[in-house]
Amino acid sequence: MPATFRHFAINADDVPRARSFYEQVFGWSFRPWGPPGFYQTFDSGGGHLGALQGRRDIGGQRMPGMELTFGVDDLEATMAAVEAAGGKILMQPFHIQGVGRLVFFQDTEGNIAGAMQYETDEWPA
Repeated sequence: MPATFRHFAINADDVPRARSFYEQVFGWSFRPWGPPGFYQTFDSGGGHLGALQGRRDIGGQRMPGMELTFGVDDLEATMAAVEAAGGKILMQPFHIQGVGRLVFFQDTEGNIAGAMQYETDEWPA
């Protein structure tokens, strides 16, 4: 079952400080999206969407500094494959309006990542 790297998030303890850092170092621009303190950047390269957000816990696990999300065609099949391969689903499917359905999982090495069944393959302008 193929998956495509589609999204990354930078989890930060101090979001304004992190935003300033990435704007200065990489010249990225961020725009607010979603809940307060959540930002998106479209400057990180074609086909990738980046986010900057406050660090949080998912499934009782503290999220790492960088968070990856893979685009999949069938979320339920991906969840079954994660569990069959020895991984664990940390967050059941969550629908993000206009984006798709997202789960977070933990692999056999303790790494946490997301799998998203996107509603469209097109990126917002």
